[in-house]
Amino acid sequence: MIHADSGAEARLPGAGRGFSLSEGFVALRRSLVLWWLSFRAALLSLAVSVVVSLLGTGLGLLLLAPVVCAVRRLVNRQRALADRWSNVRIPACYLPAPEPIPGGRGFFARLRWIARDPQTWRDWLWLVLDPIVGATLAAGPSVLFLGGFWAIGLAFYGVPLSHEWDGLWYLFVPVRDQTTATLAGVLGLLQLPLALWLAPRAVRLHARYTRAVLAPSEKAQMAYRIEQLTATRAEAADTQSAEIRRIERDLHDGAQARLVAMGMTLGAAEHLLDSDPAAVRALLVQVRESSSMALEELRDLVRGIHPPILADRGLGDAVRSLAMICPLDVQVDIDLPGRPDAPVESAAYFAVSEVLTNAAKHSGADRVRIDIGYALGRLRIGITDDGLGGADPRRGSGLRGIERRLATFDGVLAVTSPPNGPTRVTMEIPCALSSPKTTSSSGTG
Repeated sequence: MIHADSGAEARLPGAGRGFSLSEGFVALRRSLVLWWLSFRAALLSLAVSVVVSLLGTGLGLLLLAPVVCAVRRLVNRQRALADRWSNVRIPACYLPAPEPIPGGRGFFARLRWIARDPQTWRDWLWLVLDPIVGATLAAGPSVLFLGGFWAIGLAFYGVPLSHEWDGLWYLFVPVRDQTTATLAGVLGLLQLPLALWLAPRAVRLHARYTRAVLAPSEKAQMAYRIEQLTATRAEAADTQSAEIRRIERDLHDGAQARLVAMGMTLGAAEHLLDSDPAAVRALLVQVRESSSMALEELRDLVRGIHPPILADRGLGDAVRSLAMICPLDVQVDIDLPGRPDAPVESAAYFAVSEVLTNAAKHSGADRVRIDIGYALGRLRIGITDDGLGGADPRRGSGLRGIERRLATFDGVLAVTSPPNGPTRVTMEIPCALSSPKTTSSSGTG
């Protein structure tokens, strides 16, 4: 609720408890925004009709996917406004987009994805209804408010206008003389507070109507959830298998090979122990150097599996250690009232590490800012760089890997990267925190 700044807040006579003029005017502006979105829905509905009529031709098939994406952007805007303005959450159960396939098969796979997604059909139903139902709900308070000013104007100019137009009515009042014109003006004065009282209620009703049209049924949400869990479980299993293979390869090609070489060197030293002590000394020096290198490789491997600093000191200090070794100027701002579970901490750490690596290699950035906090049961991580922009999860295996890693915990990744930057990567992971606050400070790497 938004109130006036002054202590003597203007309240409407007879209005509901806690209602204020500022709330009414804010809601009136919001209703105009919703009406404008309904107008855009009408234009988009016309575009969809044209594309559907052209489906028998190649042009309609080519335009179908871009139009569906445009509808989803508009629908997601409505979802966000309903959540922000009316605290009405509208779940979206879109089927995951198919992986890019070379050749023409990818195009037809995308069409099948669009056709079999129930949420897409709900979006199109909303697109048909919103220019009528949504526009009526959104425009009602504004029409009432503007009608009030028109009635007030009739109190002064209604009589000459009635004579010029051969009769004039306002609502149920025929404006014929000054008495009826004044009555119309009084009705208009009463409409102004009524419109301000109605505006917030119309905005909330609009959000509930939008949820009724767009929200999937409980059965559909359960089916979507099962499909999502099945996909994330398979991806988690594939990721774990790939990680195990990487560890095996690193051990085989790195530390294991050095240990084998050390054994062979020690064997050679054993044969030369009596005949050539100087050569034995040189071989022992070589073994010592190889053992140091093998130990360093094992430490790197352990850090790649689960960094000791992450286990010992938590996500905040682990991210600060990443900032210190990053070649970019990294500023870190962390405010965590506790520690997430170890798997969530690990996923968040490696996601930040991957984003920093991408920024150093591909973004052309000089500075990076990392913000980590916790609110509403979610671990929130924002990473912003001043690079060239153009990052796209659909084209980068690194960002897709982060998406898969976070999806295991129902986390989400959002990337905003316009041409010429800046690039902002936002990650949210639902989780609970345990243990008292251990880290909350800022730093620069």
